[in-house]
Amino acid sequence: MMEWAKTKECATEFMAGVAEITVAFGKGCRDIVKQSLVNEDSYIVKKLGRDSYIGKKLRAHFSRLSFFNRYLPEDKDPLHAWSVIFLVSLLSFLALHVNFESDPYAPVVKQVFVHPPSATRIVLPDGRYIAYKEQGVSFHRARFSVIVPHSFLSSRLAGIPGVKESLLEEFGIRLLTYDLPGFGESDPHPKRNLESSAKDLAFLADALGVNKFWVVGYSSGSMHAWAALRYIPDRLAGAAMFAPMVNPYDPIMTKEERRRTWNKWTRKRKFMYFLARRFPRLLALFYQRSFLSGKHGQIDRWLSLSLGRRDKALMEDPVYEEFWQRDVEESIRQRNSRPFVQEAALQVTDWGFSLSDLKLQKRKQSWLKSMFTETQEYTGFLGPIHIWQGMDDKVVPPSMTDFVHRVLPGAAVHKLPYEGHFTYIYFCHECHRQIFTTIFGTPQGPHSISVEVDQTTLETNIEQQEVVNDGDYAQN
Repeated sequence: MMEWAKTKECATEFMAGVAEITVAFGKGCRDIVKQSLVNEDSYIVKKLGRDSYIGKKLRAHFSRLSFFNRYLPEDKDPLHAWSVIFLVSLLSFLALHVNFESDPYAPVVKQVFVHPPSATRIVLPDGRYIAYKEQGVSFHRARFSVIVPHSFLSSRLAGIPGVKESLLEEFGIRLLTYDLPGFGESDPHPKRNLESSAKDLAFLADALGVNKFWVVGYSSGSMHAWAALRYIPDRLAGAAMFAPMVNPYDPIMTKEERRRTWNKWTRKRKFMYFLARRFPRLLALFYQRSFLSGKHGQIDRWLSLSLGRRDKALMEDPVYEEFWQRDVEESIRQRNSRPFVQEAALQVTDWGFSLSDLKLQKRKQSWLKSMFTETQEYTGFLGPIHIWQGMDDKVVPPSMTDFVHRVLPGAAVHKLPYEGHFTYIYFCHECHRQIFTTIFGTPQGPHSISVEVDQTTLETNIEQQEVVNDGDYAQN
């Protein structure tokens, strides 16, 4: 009992000493400022001093909180008291932040493992390498070709998460996914935009012998699908979107659509969008402290996401956790923040086109041409667009899909009650079957005979790429 009393007394004396030292430090800073800047002839004193208009207003507000002064030693001036309170609060916040990083009760943080290079790569016309992954049936047996640009903090390994090879075989699907520039094993592009993204997609299709294909866009990966619809529409058989991201600053959004969208996001996420739009280089600091730090964390914290109940339950599933960790490890293998900054800035800056440009509409013709031809020309995308939207999605709110449907009324929207951002597309076999049935119809399996393609030229291209890849990795 006596030992406890002594400990309590020592702790009290220690806290009192800390308070006195803090006050003395504050006074010292105040004296330095007074001697250097705050003299009677300075601009600050004239505009903000005790006898100025602003000074009188501030002191009137501070005087209401003067009862806090009795908790501080010696200094009874409200302005001085509040400066000390602010300083102590700041120091306490920093101390708590440091302690949180080393909290023994915090979830175990896993180290990121850098895997050996494993991707097949092709060379683009500008000399860059692009890495891709192939699933499903072979090119000469494919009834449908599907290409998937991945979302933020993801890689070619994502594709359609958890899709079964047997299902791809049943529908005769050749599924291709690739790393965006600077992600995974693809070389970075110093000045990429959405038009260059569409061109990369077209070059990949050419190199792999794909003529017409479906493009699948999920979350932020949808903006690359929108770009394909805009810049290479003749290459697309159709588009399938899942919780499609659009530019939240799009000028053709109504005030109500913008309000319903922004109200679903956390303050931190809104701030990140603001930085991405106005000061994108500052995002590198946030990324270096989170997913580029070399340690695994939680996706909702890293990306400032607000998740629904079903999304949170999915994230706790060991299968999803293993998949997520491997995908992130591949995404950040180059440890370069610039591609991520580029991707974030692309989401919220001018895309170079509007979604209204994709709307099917008649092309205006001169009166002279209309006299000699009865054929009507159209602009926009002629093929089908399917959109799946979880109604409990807080990452890409349903208001975004409502906006898309207003601008593109021809798009088929499939609203999913109780589904979140991840739950419908991640590891849901029945969901995948429903999706394929919707866009491809009754499964007919792969082609039993080769379709008419220049197979010799294609095999030669692939062999040349393999030789280049082997030589490239040997140099590394």
